[in-house]
Amino acid sequence: MLKRRRSIALAAAGAAALTALVGCGAIDKAADCIKTADAIATSVDKLSQAVSSASNDPTQIEEALNSIDTELGNLKKSTGNGDLSKAVDDLTKGVDSVRTAVKNGDTTPDIKPITDAATEVGKVCTPG
Repeated sequence: MLKRRRSIALAAAGAAALTALVGCGAIDKAADCIKTADAIATSVDKLSQAVSSASNDPTQIEEALNSIDTELGNLKKSTGNGDLSKAVDDLTKGVDSVRTAVKNGDTTPDIKPITDAATEVGKVCTPG
């Protein structure tokens, strides 16, 4: 009887430890998502500023797009969430669209698809 109780206690302790580890992993993943969403928001702000002042320095648009691409790469690696994956895909498409527009000589490309998708990433990554 004592051996059986010990086995049950060890099994319960193991399950609790596993739950704690999984919970910490989920918390870490959520924190990473929030940090990345914040970095994307910062990059989108820089993109908006770059588009506003493109006549002064058109290379700023490309730098902002590269920054968004970097953060999207980080986010793609860490997500298993379908809503987040869709928002990341939408953001990627928006970045590609703006990049193409800039290559075609558009100094004031429409960045609304990027800002909309970045807002969605922020919503998905915000707990609550």
